[in-house]
Amino acid sequence: MTNQRQKVAVIGSGAIGSYYGGRLAEAGHDVHFLMRRDYHVVHDGGLRVISTDGDFTLTTPQVALSSKEIGPVDWVICALKSTSIKDAQELLRPCIGANTRILALMNGLGLEERFAGWFGPERIFGGMAFTCINRGEPGYIHHLKYGPVTLAHFQNNPVELDIAAALWEQSKVTITTSPSLLRSRWEKLCWNIPFSGLCVAAGGVTTDRIVGDRDLRKTAHTLMEEVIAAGNADLAAKSEQVRIDGLSVIKRMFALTDTMGVYRPSTMIDFIEGRVMEIEAMFGEPLRRAGSLGVNTPQLALLTAILRSLNAQR
Repeated sequence: MTNQRQKVAVIGSGAIGSYYGGRLAEAGHDVHFLMRRDYHVVHDGGLRVISTDGDFTLTTPQVALSSKEIGPVDWVICALKSTSIKDAQELLRPCIGANTRILALMNGLGLEERFAGWFGPERIFGGMAFTCINRGEPGYIHHLKYGPVTLAHFQNNPVELDIAAALWEQSKVTITTSPSLLRSRWEKLCWNIPFSGLCVAAGGVTTDRIVGDRDLRKTAHTLMEEVIAAGNADLAAKSEQVRIDGLSVIKRMFALTDTMGVYRPSTMIDFIEGRVMEIEAMFGEPLRRAGSLGVNTPQLALLTAILRSLNAQR
C-alpha cells in the first residue's frame, strides 16, 4: 500500500467527480479535473464545496478542456454519466499509462466490463458512492448528506483493493472495501432502482415523497426484493460465493432514505431539466440479466418501460 502523492485525473467533473476529486486534492494529491460546462468559472474563480463534512475551496484547481492536457496519471476517476459510456474510451485513453488504475465512480451495471475490455481487467475498480450531492451555481458543489464510498476490484483482488483504499487514507471520505464488485453493484441498485426510478415515474418528486407515501413505499420495497432476487441469481450464475442479505439491505436502504429529507436524485434532476436519463445501465441491464436468468421482475419491467418511454421524449 502507498499513501504517497498520486496524480489523479477526474473524467466527468460534475457533482460526484468534483466532490470526490476535490477531497483528494484537499488531502494533497495532484488532481486534474476534465471540465467543460464550468471550465471558465472554475479556472478563474476556483471550486467551492459546501459540505456536511466541512466546507472547502480549491482556489487554483487544475482544470483541463481535454484529456491530452492532463496526460498519463496514476489514477483515473471516471465519474461520467452512464449515458456517456460510448465516449469514455476516447476520453480516458490519453490519461492511461503503463501503471494507471481506473476507478469507475458511476451508477449502473456492466460498466466495469466495458473498461476492462478497453484497458485490461487488472487495473479496473468500481466505486459505489452513497451520498446526497448536487451541483449549485457554476463553481459550487453542495454535499448535503452521507458520502461513504465502497470500493471493489473488477477481479476481486484483495491486494489491488488495498492499493485503492490507500489512495483515500488522508482524505475525509469514509472508504469501505468489498470482496465482490458484482454484489456491491447490485446492492447499490437496491437504492438506485426504486428511489431514482420512482422519483421520476411519480412525476419528478423527491425521495421524502416516496418513503412518505404508503403505496409508493410498498412499491419501492417490492422493487428492492426483485433487485435482490436478480442480483443473487447473477452472483450464483457467475460462481461467486457471496450473496446479498436481503432483509439487512432493505432495512438499511429505508433507514437511510427515511432520514435523507427532501432529496433530488440525479436521475430526477435530469428528468425535470429535460436531459437524457441514465436508464439502460441502471434499469435496462439489470432487467436484461434478470430475464436471462429466469428471474421474474414485473415491477422492474414496468418501471423500466415507463422510464424508457419518458427518455424517448428527451
